[in-house]
Amino acid sequence: MNRQKIKHLVENRVREDGITETGVKGVQLFRVSNPVRCLPAVYEPSVVAIVNGAKEAILDGQRYIYDSNQYMCCPISLPVEAGTPEASPDNPLLGVLISLDTRVMTELAIEMESAAGAIRTPSTGPLPQGLALAHWDAAFTDALWRLLQLGESQADTAVLGDGRLREVYYAVLKGEAGISARRAFGVGNEIARAIEYLSMHLDETVTIEDMAAQVGMSRAVFHRKFKQATTMSPIQFAKSMRLNSAATKIAGGMTVNAAALAVGYVSSSQFSREFKRLYGESPRQWSHSNQLPAGTT
Repeated sequence: MNRQKIKHLVENRVREDGITETGVKGVQLFRVSNPVRCLPAVYEPSVVAIVNGAKEAILDGQRYIYDSNQYMCCPISLPVEAGTPEASPDNPLLGVLISLDTRVMTELAIEMESAAGAIRTPSTGPLPQGLALAHWDAAFTDALWRLLQLGESQADTAVLGDGRLREVYYAVLKGEAGISARRAFGVGNEIARAIEYLSMHLDETVTIEDMAAQVGMSRAVFHRKFKQATTMSPIQFAKSMRLNSAATKIAGGMTVNAAALAVGYVSSSQFSREFKRLYGESPRQWSHSNQLPAGTT
């Protein structure tokens, strides 16, 4: 029942395409009424709950489609292609975007791991992949409903917002996507920390050795665990992060040269070659033929 209430709430608050703030930091509502093919994007740590329509994401060739039956949890930054190929004025994409606060998620994950009787994440075995889909369970649905209800009162939002958001985080950590989230934010979160380091230094030269050193691993062990968690090698991942970030900046209006410098390319010719090899168009062709409407990434 609360899921239907959430849908009505989002419909009533988001009348036009774009992003609508809820008043709680990191929690936004969105609407997209036109189809958008999958385009390069960088998913930051977040949860996306769709209440109408469907979104599509492609990670290293694997396609994920999520709608009102499953929410998406991305606990680490990932280079993807994302779009809304089925959105239309009669059937718009409607949803909630929740950014995951690293500090709060880490506190909760570690508290859960140390709590008596908690289900602990295995410290060995294959790492769960960074992009996870999870069915709406009662805990997640109720926590999200309680959070979004706050938008009706500025005072309630200011006083209770952080606490209600923490409840949603906890529901995610306990739900079907919990193993991926706990691995990213709890004890043993080396790959997530390495990716965070890379994300903060996209404009610099970062080697595999640099990332491995950040988390105290040998190059070989880091390479193996990184590929388990992301499906990509560290070099492939870093290149995709840089080029996807540049493509998003260009689609948002940044000049090609500025976008190249922002993601660490000193040589514009190298940037153009690698960009065209990945996307099939030169950066300038891309700038004329692609835009990223709000809600599609």
